[in-house]
Order: sequence, then C-alpha cells, then structure tokens
Amino acid sequence: MRARTSQILTRVAEAVFPPLLALLIAFVVGDVLILAFGKSPAAVYRLLLEGTWRNPYGFGQVLYKATTYAFTGLAFALARRAGLFSIGAEGQLAAGAFGAAVVGLALPVGTPWAPAAGLCLVAAAFAGGSVGATAGALKAVFGEHEVIVTIMVNFIVLAALNWVVATRLHDPETLHTPAIHAGAFPRLSEVWPALHGSAANFTIVLAVVVVGAVAALLSLTKYGYQATAVGLQREAAAAAGISLGWTWFIALTLSGAIAGLGGANFVLGYKGYYEDGMAGGAGFSGIAVAVVGKSPFGVLFVALLFATLSQGGLAIHASMPKQFVEVLQATVIFTMAAVTPGVRAMIAGSRVARRAAAGEAS
Repeated sequence: MRARTSQILTRVAEAVFPPLLALLIAFVVGDVLILAFGKSPAAVYRLLLEGTWRNPYGFGQVLYKATTYAFTGLAFALARRAGLFSIGAEGQLAAGAFGAAVVGLALPVGTPWAPAAGLCLVAAAFAGGSVGATAGALKAVFGEHEVIVTIMVNFIVLAALNWVVATRLHDPETLHTPAIHAGAFPRLSEVWPALHGSAANFTIVLAVVVVGAVAALLSLTKYGYQATAVGLQREAAAAAGISLGWTWFIALTLSGAIAGLGGANFVLGYKGYYEDGMAGGAGFSGIAVAVVGKSPFGVLFVALLFATLSQGGLAIHASMPKQFVEVLQATVIFTMAAVTPGVRAMIAGSRVARRAAAGEAS
C-alpha cells in the first residue's frame, strides 16, 4: 500500500512539476523584459489579469480561444500518442470550419437546432478527418513522413478553400461565405449575461466532452493500447502483430476530425460564416498546448493558460509590445523541453525523422 501511494505521488509530481517550473521561469523572464521596458512587473501582470479573468468580457474571450486550442491540442496529442508529429491541424481546422459552414448554408431556415447542429458537427469532423486521412494514407501506404505531408497538405487545403470562397461561395463585396441558416451554437452570455459581447459559446461543452472521449480512447480501449505501443516502440509493436500503417492511419484521421470540430467554434459559435484566415495560427498553437499539457486533461488546462496569455496580450498592449506574450509562451515550451525527458525525446525523434526524410528525398 505504501509503495502504491509513493508511486502515485511520483506520477503526480512528474505531471505537475514541469508545467509549474515552466510557468515560474516564464514569469521570471517576463519580469526581466518588463523591467527592461521601464515598467513595473506587478502593474503589467495586474493589467493582464484585469483584462482576462477579472473582466467578464475578457474571461469570455479566454474561454472562446481556449476552446479552439483544446481541439487543436487534442488533435496533436492523439497523433503523438501513436508516435506521429502532425502539423496539419491548421488546415484541418479550416476544413472543418468550411464543412460546417456549407452544411449550415444548405439547411433551410427553421431547421430544429439539435439535428442542424449535429449535421454541421458531422460535416466539420468529416472534412477535418478527410484531410487527416489523406496524410494518414500517404504515411501508411507509401511511408511518407507526416511532418512533410501535413505541412504540404496545409498549404493545399488553405489555398483551395481560399479559391472556392473567393470565386464560388462568398457574399457580394466580402471574402467570406454567406451566413449559415441553421446550426448556430448559443452564446454563453445567454445563461451568463455578464459575458455579453464575448465570443464564448457552448462549443466549449463539446470540447470538454471530446477531452473525456480522447482520454477514454487512449486509456480504456484496444486501439489506445496499440497506439501507445506503436508510439513507444514501433519495432516491438510490429513484432507483436500490431499493424503500424493501420494505427497511423486511424491516428491521423481521428486527429484531423478533432481539429475539424474546432472549426465549429468559429463558424457555429461566433461568426456564423467561414472566412479565409479564420484559423489564425490556432493549429500551430495546439502543438505547444499539447507539448506542455501532455495528457488530454492537461491539454484542457494548458489551453486555458495559453488563451489567457493570448487575450492578456491585448490588455497590456499599451504597456508592452505584443511579442511579450509570445516570448512567455516560448519560454514555457523551451522549459518543458529542458525538464521533461519525454518532450526532449519527442523533439529529438522528430528532428532525426525529418533529416532521414530529407536524405531519402535527395
């Protein structure tokens, strides 16, 4: 019993200590930068908090941004569990948003909310999953490296969607699709009036559900065991009869579907239409969220942290350059890479794989 308790405490410490240390070092670096600009660290951090967690509108914006980060972070974390370094969430997020917008446009006005929202979400997951499946098939069948494939697919998807919207599906004198007719998610301000004006909506509930679903998939199912085995030691997994190609294909497909669902946050919960550039780098931010968060529930926590820093950057913009928040985020990531063996191994493995892929290409 004592040994079991000690083991649990050790695991908790391994999960909690690295992020806390990373935050501490980030704030120390932030203090130095703030002092270099002749400002008071206490005053700047007070502004950051007042513009986020102590301000109803700012808090609503934090929840909105955290929702998207949660989806893209989970997408990367799921693929990473199978030993893959997917950089495709940006394109998958946009594809999911476009899919939700097209279905929302096709549905007639007055369609009941539940079936309309359900169809839009299915379209978002299908669109994002199709993009992920493309990379998965290239990886499984031809052995193409997922880093190169997902980067290239990002460019193709974003360019194709931009062309479709600009030439075939846009409101006159705009560069976005017409507003959806059905399927919009209600804003959180409908039950929490203080959040009025913010983009926070009930897509955040879906994000929490997906977090729980991914956690269950990875820890309670046969596929979760297979993905973990492949991610830890693919040669041993193959020797045990696990299909590497199938495991990778499923991981990248599910990863794309999760990222695609994140697009619903923008289309169904906020704007009501798709527009070019709506991803806004959230797909790439999801990589950092997953690296720091590690587990599905850790991803949810770190998504809130990064969303707070992102929104807080707007609150302190008058006192500090916008790059200040980016430096804090980068410091958190670098510190995690330095103190967490798993993160170091992940980065090193990805670097070796990219070099190998480059060598094969030459």
